[in-house]
Amino acid sequence: MATPPSPTATAPAARPPGATNGTRAPPVARRAFAAVLTLVAVYAALDIVAQMLPPHYSAITQPESDLAVGPYGGIMTLNFVVRGALSLLFLWAFGRTVASAGGSWRQYRGGTVSLAVWAVGAFVLAAFPTDVPSTPISGHGAVHLVAAIVAFLGGAIGVYWLSRGFAQTPILRPAQGWATALGVLSLVLVVLELTGGLFLPRISDRVGGLLERIFLASVLLWIALVALYLVRASGASEDSSAADRTSRA
Repeated sequence: MATPPSPTATAPAARPPGATNGTRAPPVARRAFAAVLTLVAVYAALDIVAQMLPPHYSAITQPESDLAVGPYGGIMTLNFVVRGALSLLFLWAFGRTVASAGGSWRQYRGGTVSLAVWAVGAFVLAAFPTDVPSTPISGHGAVHLVAAIVAFLGGAIGVYWLSRGFAQTPILRPAQGWATALGVLSLVLVVLELTGGLFLPRISDRVGGLLERIFLASVLLWIALVALYLVRASGASEDSSAADRTSRA
């Protein structure tokens, strides 16, 4: 005779749609991360195009913002928008990934706000162009300068702060080492970029544009590598889960 089921026994709770077991990003976040990678490539391409067009500003001595001033300045203005958009999209996908993993959002709050400042700052840079080199500073040029300083600090602090919390989220834990190292590099570069003119004015005049571009690349590289890591880690997790289900069948 079959034993009746215990009245206290309950069926396992069903996962809500899109939820994961904490070892992979949800599908919508993976698609967003893939879009982020595409936009990073678009940003790099547009930056190169703008640099090659007249009036041929120096990438070594002049800041990237100068590319938005001139007959083809609209390309760099568009690129500021691309940078802001890809950063906000990354933060959205990152938030979905952390939420699906069941981790606490608290350790990511400061980093998210800081990187959001970096993203919004890019839109401000697009709206308020810098001044033409060797001309008096204007109102829109002053806004551009302040926005750039705040955005740069937000980007460097944001990627470092986010990296610090990776240990608390299973899917991000293996990436904490290299992500934190890259975050520290961004912090060092932004300090050099923002203070070089005060302490090393001659060097800053000679390579200030190059240093700025290396800093920007470090933040964008962090965003791209974390996005790529989460896409690949999620794919590997799905393959492992599928193989496990097949072996049990």
